[in-house]
Amino acid sequence: MSKKFNFGEGKYYFTVKSVPNNITMFRNTKENAIAAYTRYRDLGKDCEWLGFWNGKKFTEVTLPEK
Repeated sequence: MSKKFNFGEGKYYFTVKSVPNNITMFRNTKENAIAAYTRYRDLGKDCEWLGFWNGKKFTEVTLPEK
């Protein structure tokens, strides 16, 4: 079964990889998205940063260095 959804334009996305399903999450601001991504990663979760969805593709696909 495929659970499809449309990405919201102007939002930052990341995926928390888990078994049996991956969970894709978004935040409205870059700061909140990076903070949430970092918290999940610090908890030991396998995370993938997707970036900023501009309506056609992901941009800002690399995380800034801290």
